[in-house]
Amino acid sequence: MHTALSPSMLHLYDADNTIVVIIDVLRATSTIATALYNGASYVIPVDSVARCIELGSMPDTVTAGERDGRIAEGLQHGNSPFEYSRAFIENKVLVLTTTNGTRLLYMALEKGAKNIITGSFPNLSAVTDHLIVQKQNVLLACAAWKDRVNIEDTLFAGAVIAGVKEHFDINCDASMMAHALYTEAKPDVYGFVKNKKASHYLRLSGYGLEKDIHYCFTPDIANILPVYKEGKLVAGTGSAACSKAGLAAS
Repeated sequence: MHTALSPSMLHLYDADNTIVVIIDVLRATSTIATALYNGASYVIPVDSVARCIELGSMPDTVTAGERDGRIAEGLQHGNSPFEYSRAFIENKVLVLTTTNGTRLLYMALEKGAKNIITGSFPNLSAVTDHLIVQKQNVLLACAAWKDRVNIEDTLFAGAVIAGVKEHFDINCDASMMAHALYTEAKPDVYGFVKNKKASHYLRLSGYGLEKDIHYCFTPDIANILPVYKEGKLVAGTGSAACSKAGLAAS
């Protein structure tokens, strides 16, 4: 098991024959889990606003995205999990583009990744259960912020490691650092990020998104496993994909 703390480090790791976990806690992978948990047919991650708008012509499709934490110009919906209640998103397709998370997913594909899932605190147990069952090499890939390492994605990598470390050989300093940081933060992850004045926390809280931030650090509240297949993120099936009941944003 390895951890890439930033997209700029992705090239250092093997993505083939590996489960790549895309991590963008604030907020892409939290929102993806929420949309699928609330019944979205699937999520199409795209790397540009133009492509997002283009795909919006499909029936029952919602186009959404953000740039620098705000709704992207030309789109009506953003990257908040609270926008994707069951009443709104059930049986619809979500086309999503974000500053960091969707970009990283495409980078992983370009590197040859064939087994991609997405993870965040709202679906933590679904991710750890899946990794334990699959027994494959794992790369925890942090979206970070414009290639700069961030606290929240590192903390989620550490949370995954804490949940699976008895089942994996871990000889990776980045993974051990992430685990150590999470061990310190575990009693109150949200409070830890706030007290450390994490840059993305300050950015989003400055936009009045404190509720979003708190949600994104709540474990298993949308506990479903998003799996990338043929250009789409779909809800995984089986006990490892949805191991606990959650209470997704509404």
